[in-house]
Amino acid sequence: MTEKKQESIVDNREIIDRVIHLLKETRPLFFNSDMASHIREKGLADFVTDVDMRVQDFVKQGLEKIIPGTQFMGEEKDNTEIDFSGDFWILDPVDGTTNLIHDYRQSAVSLALCEQGQVVMGMVYQPYTQELFMALKGKGAWLNGTPIHVSAREKLEESLISIGTSPYRKELAEENFKYFQNVFMRCEDIRRGGSAAIDLAYVACGRTEAYFERNLKPWDYAAGMLLVEEAGGSVTNYYGDMVGVSAPSDIVAGNGKIGKILVEEVLAE
Repeated sequence: MTEKKQESIVDNREIIDRVIHLLKETRPLFFNSDMASHIREKGLADFVTDVDMRVQDFVKQGLEKIIPGTQFMGEEKDNTEIDFSGDFWILDPVDGTTNLIHDYRQSAVSLALCEQGQVVMGMVYQPYTQELFMALKGKGAWLNGTPIHVSAREKLEESLISIGTSPYRKELAEENFKYFQNVFMRCEDIRRGGSAAIDLAYVACGRTEAYFERNLKPWDYAAGMLLVEEAGGSVTNYYGDMVGVSAPSDIVAGNGKIGKILVEEVLAE
């Protein structure tokens, strides 16, 4: 950080409002069908479009103007130089690129800020619904300015559970679908949205009771993790351990009750 930054971002409303405005300005890019049709395959079921690149460049440049000199971790760049003990942004410019390619309209910009390696701010912007989810460490979580909270349901049988299929790791399919079947047989129903950031935001606002997926990258879950925690829920790995943002992780997010049930009674099997 530069010397200009004397306080945590969670205490600086002007900076927060500027970041919110910046993310909302990305909306037109998601509706550019020409850019969405320019596709490059990075790996198995892993794609990048011109929209991903344009959103990342736009947000990166905007953040540099807001807080100059802050490290930047982005999905579409080499991040080997990041000092994880310092301050850095974590951006997924289009979480749900496959959805974008198919015009499925379930994609989001996911942005988190870490201070001394701890996530202190998270934003998930869904351009199609114009929903802006935000969390500030120690202060709470909001949807378009209205406070949000996880659901109060305590039984798996009355819960709606969101799943992720780990499409980049199809060798995990047999094990994953065993978990999905076990959860489906015990819960009210399951959902598969295709965007980890949105799935986490939905847990935070109580639309679903839990979400789990293998092998997520920090830019997939950093912002959503803080959303869930500040909304009263919890985020762990499949063993119930705390999750960091310096390496990929398996993620179980829940309302404080259902995530624990998944870890102890389903994923432990």
